[in-house]
Amino acid sequence: MSGGHERLAIITGADSGMGKATAQLLATEGYDVAITFHTDKDGAEDTRAGVEQRGQRCFVAQQDLSSPDAGDVIDELADQLGGVGVLVNNGGTGHSTRAVDLDLDTWRLVIGTDLDGAFLCSQRAARRMIAQGNGGRIINVTSVHEHVPRLGAAAYCAAKAGLGMLTKVLALELAEHAITVNSVGPGEIATPMTGTPESQAYQTERPGNPLGRPGHVEEVASVIAFLASPRSSYVTGSSYLVDGGLTLMAAHGHDKADGSWREA
Repeated sequence: MSGGHERLAIITGADSGMGKATAQLLATEGYDVAITFHTDKDGAEDTRAGVEQRGQRCFVAQQDLSSPDAGDVIDELADQLGGVGVLVNNGGTGHSTRAVDLDLDTWRLVIGTDLDGAFLCSQRAARRMIAQGNGGRIINVTSVHEHVPRLGAAAYCAAKAGLGMLTKVLALELAEHAITVNSVGPGEIATPMTGTPESQAYQTERPGNPLGRPGHVEEVASVIAFLASPRSSYVTGSSYLVDGGLTLMAAHGHDKADGSWREA
């Protein structure tokens, strides 16, 4: 890629859902891809098959994002790829316990996975990109909860908000190296994690969401792919919400199942 970063992408947590869709879309756009998984090796191998069917190379590695060694996997995959032009920090975890009942181990696991892991991966990838000297892209998959709170998700929200600010700091620090850093904040997306089958994304009703349905994984992947591409070369430090308008609903009672919030 003349005058820009190489089409070599590393995506964490790409064994299913948004990570898998991103890997396959980037492969369609000519990227060789390396992916990580935590426990679902079969899912990762399915992602690999999809990438290879699109004519691109794919490497797979197990990774525990909560481990202090999480960054080592980025170096290993970059060695296999022959460099890294794009890092997508997609892997993460969550919880559903109110703060007064949240134990410290769960807090640390979620913060360690969603924030520490993304920091370690970004640090390793950034060092590589600086050494390569031809720029790069770091894309952090946060959540609408980078911006708005959720009951029972104190550690998750704190981690995603922290990752949003880390995105901005990295954008400032890495700009001189032509490395852009942005975040993508999905709302409810039809994935195994949310319990809605991907195939039902366009049929499932969500009256409290302006677009009236959950999102499809490919709708998130398309925004990530834009941020990974030369088309986004003057975009950095930004947060892109992919939520069907959900975060616009704070003053409109998005819990009204009959859609009456639409009445002024």
